[in-house]
Amino acid sequence: MSVSRETAPAGGPFGPDDLVRILPFTADSRDRLMAYADLLVKWQARINLIGPATVGDLWRRHILDSAQLFSHLPGGPVLDLGSGAGFPGLVLAILKGPSPEPFVHLVESDGRKGAFLREAIRITGAPAVLHSQRIEVLPAFPVAAITARALAPLSQLLELAEKFLLPNVQCLFLKGRSADEELTGATKDWMMTVERIPSLADPSGLILHLKGVHRGPDER
Repeated sequence: MSVSRETAPAGGPFGPDDLVRILPFTADSRDRLMAYADLLVKWQARINLIGPATVGDLWRRHILDSAQLFSHLPGGPVLDLGSGAGFPGLVLAILKGPSPEPFVHLVESDGRKGAFLREAIRITGAPAVLHSQRIEVLPAFPVAAITARALAPLSQLLELAEKFLLPNVQCLFLKGRSADEELTGATKDWMMTVERIPSLADPSGLILHLKGVHRGPDER
């Protein structure tokens, strides 16, 4: 997927056609994302999946925000921590398209959100699998990347992800204005290479792309 560095303009309507202009993808992926968005709006009337004030700006605030990670993924399976309504993990799985093996492992312990995610996986055919348990008790397995959005401060995210952080694993975390403050706190206990990528969805947002994450000072 080639990515335009054009950001989504603030305010005004934003929908699937605008998303395609910024992040070109296949018509099949577009249709699957639209089915997912329709399902989310229906379920939102029964359970609180996203902030009610953001429903009207779903494609910019949530789908674009998540989809922008796709071009930065290193390949191989993705672990999505605290998947909630499927951001960013399920969006990334939809963009990957049909696959015989799970591409994204969604971790969500909330039963109602888990029920939504199962239905969303079913109707979109996304190559994703749901782990209905807390991250702390999830057994480790090999992944290439770890993602998270609006889950916890960076230090806590790295604590949660630690058992998955093999040397080649990359982290892609969507962050807001507190990103630099969180990095300052995290680097007291963690070593890493950090790339700050401006958000396409929010001028105040960042993607923190972390490589070589490990505890303690680098003694090499």
